Amino acid sequence: MNGAFEVGAVALRAEQKALEMLANNIANVNTPAFKRSDACFSAILANQIQPDGALPLPRNDTLPPNGGVRITSHPMLFAQGEIRPTGNSLDIAIDGQGFIELMGPGGQALLWRGGTLRVNDDGALATAGGLPLRAGITVPADATELNIGRDGLVTALTSAGETVELGQIELVRADYEEALEQLDGGLLRAGEDARLTDAIPGEDGTGLLVQRAVEGSNVELTEEMTRLLVIQRAFAANAQVLQTADQLAAITNNLKK
Repeated sequence: MNGAFEVGAVALRAEQKALEMLANNIANVNTPAFKRSDACFSAILANQIQPDGALPLPRNDTLPPNGGVRITSHPMLFAQGEIRPTGNSLDIAIDGQGFIELMGPGGQALLWRGGTLRVNDDGALATAGGLPLRAGITVPADATELNIGRDGLVTALTSAGETVELGQIELVRADYEEALEQLDGGLLRAGEDARLTDAIPGEDGTGLLVQRAVEGSNVELTEEMTRLLVIQRAFAANAQVLQTADQLAAITNNLKK
């Protein structure tokens, strides 16, 4: 294949992935505690022609022979989002870098940056999607008010006017945040390389809990739109490379006739 076609196609594939990433960021601008992703590009050098008698370079079939550009990583950026008061006692946010651990399907451990809580039919304190907290906190049926301290201590006021201590919400900290995978619904899953450390809120840099508030997305719409325009311009430029290469190929074919 003509080298220009190869380089242009490689660049278009990388920019398409970047556009999809930016579109996902923009779509989640109002998703509580959503963490934006960023695309990191790297240049790919063309294969070198070795002089006679020189040892051949190791072959890498995963890279295009004529060079180009590719996305090397797309890390999530865990910058703190804005803490927005809601007045709802079942809303909770984390002011810091910690995560609340949940019990996912089949006992799978999932991580959560907070949002809206609910009480399941069995009394378990859970996310709005019904995933219970790993802390295993059960709310009594006669509870009239729920209070969550900044240190994670959960208490309830019963209909008899008594304050009952229900348990402690602990936070976990990821030593290697790049190993976390973002899922739908504001959830994250720890990869094999992730190392999680349990801590009481306020310890080991995990942060504190904030009741009656939610953390906003860390997506800045103006910045994302600016990046979107830049990637679109690059996409159009590489599409022009393919168009020019096609025109040159057509001229060459006509000369042979």
